[in-house]
Amino acid sequence: MLNLKTFDVWFITGSQDLYGPETLAQAAEHAKKIADYLTDQALIPVNIVYKPIVKNSEEIYNTIAEANKDANCIGIITWMHTFSPAKMWIRGLNALKKPLLHLHTQYNRDIPWDSIDMDFMNLNQSAHGDREFGFIVSRMRINRKVVTGFWQDEDVAKKIGIWTRAAAAWNDWQGAKFVRFGDNMRYVAVTDGDKVEAEMKFGFSVNTYAIGDLVAEINKVSDEAVAALVKVYEEEYILADNAKEGGAQRQHVLDAAKIEIGLKNFLEAGGYKGFTDTFEDLHGLVQLPGIAAQRLMQQGYGFAGEGDWKTPALVRACKVMASGLPGANAFMEDYTYHFDPDNAMVLGSHMLEVDASLAKDKPRLEVHPLGIGGKADPARLVFNAAGGKALNASLVDMGNRFRLIVNVVEGVDVQNEIPKLPVARVLWKPLPDMKTACTAWIYAGGAHHTVYSQNLTSEYLEDFARIAGIEFVKIDENTKLGQFENELKWSEVFYQIQK
Repeated sequence: MLNLKTFDVWFITGSQDLYGPETLAQAAEHAKKIADYLTDQALIPVNIVYKPIVKNSEEIYNTIAEANKDANCIGIITWMHTFSPAKMWIRGLNALKKPLLHLHTQYNRDIPWDSIDMDFMNLNQSAHGDREFGFIVSRMRINRKVVTGFWQDEDVAKKIGIWTRAAAAWNDWQGAKFVRFGDNMRYVAVTDGDKVEAEMKFGFSVNTYAIGDLVAEINKVSDEAVAALVKVYEEEYILADNAKEGGAQRQHVLDAAKIEIGLKNFLEAGGYKGFTDTFEDLHGLVQLPGIAAQRLMQQGYGFAGEGDWKTPALVRACKVMASGLPGANAFMEDYTYHFDPDNAMVLGSHMLEVDASLAKDKPRLEVHPLGIGGKADPARLVFNAAGGKALNASLVDMGNRFRLIVNVVEGVDVQNEIPKLPVARVLWKPLPDMKTACTAWIYAGGAHHTVYSQNLTSEYLEDFARIAGIEFVKIDENTKLGQFENELKWSEVFYQIQK
């Protein structure tokens, strides 16, 4: 995935000409120390770049305009060291195109009781300078994250780091391209949506290619390239006997490798960051891409099945947000329930295409029949996912807005043998409990396709939704159904008024 250290976040400190050169020099020195300290923190994956103190409308506008133009700048952090009259910020904030974080801190942690005087007070005015700035941002209805606390606190670095990851994912969406091979699965509602509105809102485009365009690319793949990739399969996975050289299903493995190479070549040639296909449109393909989708997701591409184009975009965003973190982000589907009252769980899976990055142990490469699609038996990776803290996220089109829904869950290690289910097996317990979470999900209109994340918390997705300017709905240990339903109703009114 991406090296997020290639990205910058600009640290812009507000003041005014009123204080004179000595005070402004001290403010600049303090701001640079804070920016340098933050950029060195392991919890913050990007560079925090100090920018000269801004003291008037022209400097503010020019700095923000430069941030907009800088391709490496994925957002700005603002801090008011002194009082910075907020009308000076209006023109610049009107021009701002990058995500905004407001750091509400001050250079000194403690009040120097024995030495504090008016010179100290004039220099260290963040307590009310940041409130003045906060007012104008709220008055202008600009989405931002506010982080409050001493700048050397670990919690401050953690929250800034989460936001920078969300900003990196948002930056990755700008101009991104996702390809849909064929159309949406027939008659399905939640996986479809308004691609024009999505491009206007999110900055990524989705366009369709006929499956024949992909087949043409697959047919160019050489036998030598297929043999080389199959050797990788043999090194990285445990092959079932019928998938090994000389096995009855060996040709299906070769066909799957050819599909993977051709599909990756297509994506690379078109500059795509993700894709979707559907088992209802496979004309010219010998099998539905299974291991191909699994392995391409592991390499950073977004994916979802059945023509669902929103979920590949969200998978990709989550993978960017989580770059360098242990754990995985994968396309998922709530498949079936275990309604044991003492141990209720969801079994997540899909026909074939779940990212093997989730696997607890070395995956098995197996070939089995697929009951839909009418094609040859596809190769796939079979595994059990590791347990632990996780979440499910779903991006849905509600007609007048997009909604991002997150359910915090607890992943469960698979204890039972499941010999007749040759797919990825992922178990989790949704919070606060099975009945409440599933009911809330349905009230919210959550899709059956999701991103399952082992390394992101709801704060990452909430920051991302705030940057995108879309509705965020969270289901977690604090969810109460009555309150949850009311919040959905209030949100509906809010978005109708906002529209």
